Amino acid sequence: AVLKAVWGLLIILSVSSSWVGTTQIVKITYKNFYCPFFMTWFSTNWNIMFFPVYYSGHLATAQEKQSPMKKFRECSRIFGEDGLTLKLFLKRTAPFSILWTLTNYLYLLALKKLTATDVSALFCCNKAFVFLLSWIVLKDRFMGVRIVAAIMAITGIVMMAYADNFHTDSIVGVAFAVGSASTSALYKVLFKMFLGSANFGEAAHFVSTLGFFNLIFISFTPVILYFTKVEHWSSFAALPWGYLCGMAGLWLTFNILVNVGVVLTYPILISIGTVLSVPGNAAVDLLKQEVIFNVVRLAATIIICIGFLLMLLPEEWDEITLRFINSLKEKKNEEHVDDITDSSVHLRSRSRANGTVSIPLA
Repeated sequence: AVLKAVWGLLIILSVSSSWVGTTQIVKITYKNFYCPFFMTWFSTNWNIMFFPVYYSGHLATAQEKQSPMKKFRECSRIFGEDGLTLKLFLKRTAPFSILWTLTNYLYLLALKKLTATDVSALFCCNKAFVFLLSWIVLKDRFMGVRIVAAIMAITGIVMMAYADNFHTDSIVGVAFAVGSASTSALYKVLFKMFLGSANFGEAAHFVSTLGFFNLIFISFTPVILYFTKVEHWSSFAALPWGYLCGMAGLWLTFNILVNVGVVLTYPILISIGTVLSVPGNAAVDLLKQEVIFNVVRLAATIIICIGFLLMLLPEEWDEITLRFINSLKEKKNEEHVDDITDSSVHLRSRSRANGTVSIPLA
């Protein structure tokens, strides 16, 4: 338990730092280069390296080492008993690849309109959307506290738009961020519906497959945007390769850490690491003097974060709380009985010393 807690602390810091770093590098890149879809496509291609990273860890830690192809076939069971076929590659990978691209693309669009703090806070609403979709689609258990959290998330969204007096850029930016959170939630719910739960190796295989699909089938989109002058640059030498590789590397690191963290520590700590990116981005934005926190913006950020944390409560949270309260009451009663017993013994000893015996009243 102690080892898992230590790993959890390290994972929390790493997840939060990688997400803050990704968001801030995007903001810096936008100063000289604004091609959000190309940036999304470029960073998604790096997902191909997920499985090789996983297999390297397997070689370093496993006692019984397997060949790359054997491990690949083992992890491809996430697609079914027959493994990864061309039909399943197109059928299962295509919708998830589109949702993955939409989530990241909308997130990058939002960063052009809003501060990093606002976007990261609004993206935390995806937990509320996951609950609502799971309740409607997967028929998950209804929980009143999560409905309250969803209402808080929606309240925070409206307040975030109101923080800039419903300015056009603010409304558009909020819409992009909420759209990113929504597609992220849809991705998670559909994954649970069609693929179920996945271990670390299966998750690495699936994310790498998304990277291959992106490279093969979505590469035509940035080409079209380039020749139509929607996203254009003078030459490939002029591209900020350092920032692009830094962004893609941190994004890949974040995705790896999220999946590694589930294996090494408690899943709830991964979510805490994600929500800590909000104060992390706020600290960086304040240092860069890019954000001025008025009362409404600060209140909206806090409300969304509280709603996110309420979403982390387990389904049996009410029963756990009642058991905890009852255990405290029992412990208090036991201490009270012990105090009475001690006082009784003390009174008897004094009575014997005086040559009389007294029976204390309970």
